[in-house]
Amino acid sequence: MSFTIAIVGRPNVGKSTLFNRLLEQRKAIVDDVSGVTRDRQYGVSDWNGKTFNVIDTGGFVPGGEGAFEKEIARQVMIAVEEANAIRLLEASEFYRLGFENIFFIAAASGSGTGELLDAITELIPVGTQDFAYLPEQLPKFAIIGQPNVGKSSLLNALMGEERTIVSDIAGTTRDTIHTHYNLFQKEFILIDTAGIRRKSKVQEDLEFYSVIRAIKALDEADVCLLLLDAEKGITQQDLNIFSLAVKKGKGIVLLVNKWDLVQKQTNTAKEFETELKQRLAPFSDVPILFISAKDKTRIFKAIETALEVYGNRQRKIPTSELNEVMLKAIASYHPPVVRGNPVKIKYITQLPTIVPSFVFFCNFPDDIKEPYKNYLENQLRLQYDFTGVPVRLYFRKK
Repeated sequence: MSFTIAIVGRPNVGKSTLFNRLLEQRKAIVDDVSGVTRDRQYGVSDWNGKTFNVIDTGGFVPGGEGAFEKEIARQVMIAVEEANAIRLLEASEFYRLGFENIFFIAAASGSGTGELLDAITELIPVGTQDFAYLPEQLPKFAIIGQPNVGKSSLLNALMGEERTIVSDIAGTTRDTIHTHYNLFQKEFILIDTAGIRRKSKVQEDLEFYSVIRAIKALDEADVCLLLLDAEKGITQQDLNIFSLAVKKGKGIVLLVNKWDLVQKQTNTAKEFETELKQRLAPFSDVPILFISAKDKTRIFKAIETALEVYGNRQRKIPTSELNEVMLKAIASYHPPVVRGNPVKIKYITQLPTIVPSFVFFCNFPDDIKEPYKNYLENQLRLQYDFTGVPVRLYFRKK
């Protein structure tokens, strides 16, 4: 289950500032000029172990007659309809309207946002997040990527029937389509999403609606099959989609589609893969397959790989084995000394979470720097197969 918050309000009341505060990063453009946000911003926020999607909308002008005002008003209404909760800014105006939950905040400084986040996460049902086991169910694979990259063609090739409309017009698929696959001793759910396109090109109401649904499909999925266009290579928007899947802790398989259209030499595939992994860094432990949905080339290998990644995401390592392996790796390369004191990692355990997560107990947890965290993650990946799966490391006081 996904949970989505929409931030709505009039122009220049601080919606984008609040959006940046909730995401703890400067993603939305913030300016004192009214109407800076025209395109939608999407992100993932984390508070007290619960995660949720956040949509930043444009400034709503009641009765606005301009083209942008009308378009923003329509898209704000779509965001409101799709969201589980709405936070309307300029709170004092809403007392007389009978709103129960009103928060006075300063988004720039963060004042009051903790209470707001507490209220939001109280609405999220227990058991839908990383820190809860899910009941046994079929693996869910989401086919994601930009418009017109071949998502519906891949679905049809796998199913052996025309389940979805296929055309050369970008944005044909408007909604997500769930298909039960049960062939060749393999069973799972395929989710075909509408193309996630650059927000500057989202001009129709239905396109905006499709983007929200595609992001929600990521929440439903265990593994994402991210399709790239072989002729175009990997674009910034592809990297944005990849980063979103990583942030959400999803398994990932990269499928370079339309490989039949590429003129090939001896090392074409190897050079393409090397360039891809450089662009994906630091998380480059991802399977890459070169396929043709039209010719059905390597499409079943793609499914086998997705099932392997699904298995990697479920991997649980016994605590005794984990300590034996990782303490040896730590002994061979100690953490840097902090203020003259040696950092000692004494114990490691895996958390009971959906995304593989590990806690390292040590005497100076706040002083473990990024290079050493990368070393520990690389050692985990060397010893255990987490290919295609984001791994999360936490450091706690022993």
